[in-house]
Amino acid sequence: MSEPSPVDVVLPCLDEAPALPRVLKRLPATYRAIVVDNGSRDGSPEIAAEHGAQVVTEPRRGYGAAVDAGLRAATAEIVCVIDADGSLDPSDLTELVAVVSTGTAELAVGRRVPVAPGIWPWHARAGNAALAALLRRRGAPVHDIAPIRAVRRRDLLDLGVRDRAFGYPLELLVRAAAAGWRIAEQPVPYRPRTAGTRSKVSGSVRGTLRATRDMARVLT
Repeated sequence: MSEPSPVDVVLPCLDEAPALPRVLKRLPATYRAIVVDNGSRDGSPEIAAEHGAQVVTEPRRGYGAAVDAGLRAATAEIVCVIDADGSLDPSDLTELVAVVSTGTAELAVGRRVPVAPGIWPWHARAGNAALAALLRRRGAPVHDIAPIRAVRRRDLLDLGVRDRAFGYPLELLVRAAAAGWRIAEQPVPYRPRTAGTRSKVSGSVRGTLRATRDMARVLT
């Protein structure tokens, strides 16, 4: 039996030191971590390197900038993206990768399912639902602008996503639908963030409004 093909996993990172050890340990054996540090001050890059990750420094602030830097550093045919805060389990990536590797879909994304009440703040959930409804009108069959996905690296580069802030995942879905990609959405458990980390989006109403603003620009 042949060995599974390697998969590169991009983890945008801004002050996620408490979460990184467990997140990196949960990666499947043939998956390679690329932690893209986006200005951390808590030692995240050093911790990532100590746990075997390739560390890329991206001085431009923004989720999209970090994802793009990781994508360009990757070398595997299939690339995944997942948050580094511990709210999502990297072992769940295997099901998304299987969808892409078998040719079932060009893009596989996770739909977050909270494991307990209160994990996903109401303001973040409401903004997410509104944007997902707009996406469905544009042909993307999704219910979440999820921070976990799998795609072929070359396909994603060719798609030409331009946003370098919080609008990146929304623009990706808009462009994928416009290009006629098959998009598969699968439920993934959504857990509390690791203690000591803070969400840049759902951690406050202000953060959610800023992210929704960035995403809304993609739709105009």
